[in-house]
Amino acid sequence: MDIVLYKKSFIDELGRADSIDAISHLEVTYLGRNGTINDVLKGMKALSIEEKKIAGKDINAFKIFVAGEIQKAKTILYQKEEDTILIDVTLPPPLDKPGTLHPITLAVNEITAIFNKIGFIRMSYPEVDWEHYAFEVLNMPKTHAARDDFETTFLSGSPDIEKGKMVLTPHTSNGQVREMERLKSTPPIRMINIGKCYRPNWDATHTPMFHQFEGLCVDKNITIANLKGTLDYFVKSYFGEFAKARLRPHHFQFTEPSFEVDITCTMCKGTAVVDGKKCKICKSGWLELGGTGMVHPNVLIAGGIDPLVYSGWAFGFGIERVNMMKYGIDDIRNYYTGDIRFLNLF
Repeated sequence: MDIVLYKKSFIDELGRADSIDAISHLEVTYLGRNGTINDVLKGMKALSIEEKKIAGKDINAFKIFVAGEIQKAKTILYQKEEDTILIDVTLPPPLDKPGTLHPITLAVNEITAIFNKIGFIRMSYPEVDWEHYAFEVLNMPKTHAARDDFETTFLSGSPDIEKGKMVLTPHTSNGQVREMERLKSTPPIRMINIGKCYRPNWDATHTPMFHQFEGLCVDKNITIANLKGTLDYFVKSYFGEFAKARLRPHHFQFTEPSFEVDITCTMCKGTAVVDGKKCKICKSGWLELGGTGMVHPNVLIAGGIDPLVYSGWAFGFGIERVNMMKYGIDDIRNYYTGDIRFLNLF
């Protein structure tokens, strides 16, 4: 077991290695699992105990030598490769990739522009508000399930005698009566209220904080036909000309009658079939968008408007939800992870 001969052979091969690939091949040849040094170690079985002690020291020293020389050779070759790269210092520096707006901001801007075209004014009302505006004036009594602290985030502090406790508003509907008051209870009202909402939920379709846009229209002779026409206009403008809206009877405290709004599935375009199979997204050709209905008379009265003279409709849709439906996103939490790979898609 002559380590000197192995060392001489290694030095000769190292001298002929003139590239990173050649050095890497040499490294595997000597230091790899099936390399020369491991083969030498296997041959120690036939040696006596004293011979093993001497041979072990020599082999270990050789192994350290090989590893060190290979590292030196790699460093030199890497430096040579860097030195051969020509840089024209007179050229301007490469431009950084420009940033973009967050997908929610893009959706807010698009939705605002859509409703501006038909005379709706963008408003913004408090995301920290009194129970009075979040519940009382919306025809939701103290016994209503939504006012449970499992559904709504209440803030600490002394409640107001008239307006109750302060809450992180669970919906943008708190802006309905505020808008009526701002206009001194004098319709016509055409408002689009966009803001943050808070509910203690966290899963693939819910986050503790999310965004809603609230539409409110109050005037004389406003009917469900006006509501349906507005919804059709919105879904075609936002999702595409293929999209249609339909209304399903439902119940909300602040609208009467109330409806759930469905739109044509963005994946199968309403056919319920994709590539000859039932659509996995909708199963029926329709996707649920959100809630809507004719403004309840009690809400109009709370805003100082006579429900015998005026009528109106309102809706509330989640911005994250409409964006997910438009682009086929399956997890709402993607918006808030900060993952640049997701954000770059927009």
